[in-house]
Amino acid sequence: MSSTPDSDNLRGGGRSLLLKIAAPVVIGLAVVIWLFSREFNVEALSEIKVTSVTVAAIVAALAAVWMRDFGMAWRFRCLTGRDLKWSATWRTTFLCEFTSAITPSSVGGSALSMIFLKREGINIGRATTLTMTILFLDELFFVIFCPVIALVISHHSLFDIGPGKLNGGMEVAFWIVYGVISALTIGLFLGIFIIPKAVRKLLDKLFSFRLLMKWHDDAVNIGDNMIATSKAIKKYKLKWWFEAFMATCVSWTGRYLVVNALFWGFVPGADQVVVFGRQFVVWALLMFSPTPGGSGVSEWLFKEYYGDLIGAGGVVMIVAVLWRMLTYYIYLFIGFLLLPTLFKKKHDCLPQR
Repeated sequence: MSSTPDSDNLRGGGRSLLLKIAAPVVIGLAVVIWLFSREFNVEALSEIKVTSVTVAAIVAALAAVWMRDFGMAWRFRCLTGRDLKWSATWRTTFLCEFTSAITPSSVGGSALSMIFLKREGINIGRATTLTMTILFLDELFFVIFCPVIALVISHHSLFDIGPGKLNGGMEVAFWIVYGVISALTIGLFLGIFIIPKAVRKLLDKLFSFRLLMKWHDDAVNIGDNMIATSKAIKKYKLKWWFEAFMATCVSWTGRYLVVNALFWGFVPGADQVVVFGRQFVVWALLMFSPTPGGSGVSEWLFKEYYGDLIGAGGVVMIVAVLWRMLTYYIYLFIGFLLLPTLFKKKHDCLPQR
């Protein structure tokens, strides 16, 4: 059987892929070892007792991981109108998380979902439409709920985390990221729902300037995708959008609840609402991390940002490592196991409507 260009490219990049997998692992371990060497406290660690509550908390954290992945799989199934079987939606979910783990956070796995959807039998035009829709839903969740969190949780609990730490700088960075994501969401809304042709023309002119010329073709391609997406989604009813957004909320809520579960087991006295709300800040800042999957940056940020709720440095690092294992390293492992499936055709797509 003759190979496809996609499979040839994947095989040819095998060595590069292994390096991409190894790089974030090495970076993350190096940062963890460095932080442990600075914060290790034998007395604090001796206070940790493995009890039934601790075990239950880890089980709850695993349940939250499942909730996160179920939300993503449910969304793929919803967006494809049930054309994908559940097995295909779970496989696509894991591969998206895997690519998120080996690429800078600004790239992310959702941006590559069109490739995985195509491998599952969804034509490239439709896959591109679905990818644009997924991006919009993810950003919309963040834009809607961040102000809610800021209203529910006091400014002091979110940003005033003690002298010598991140304090004002974190707050400024967070709201800058929020502004960027809000602008992106508005642009996607206008480009997909309201004035796709005008947005495409604006992107063409904007990226014709000398400083931006390098990204002109990519920007125009995004504009073309918006026009195609705008035409495709006109047939979708409100119920379709509601279900897709609910699936998005389930996925992101599960992502954040992993930390709540770990705090329940290791720091039972912590305010769970604050623990949950701070996840919005953490993930916002990680969206623009330069390292693959936020490796290294995540561990350091978690230690600095949650340290005041935990106290002992050794304990906060244990919680941070467990968090990264459940939300990051697990996807490196699953994705590595699923890589061979990229080299063969899939048959889990039902006849498309």
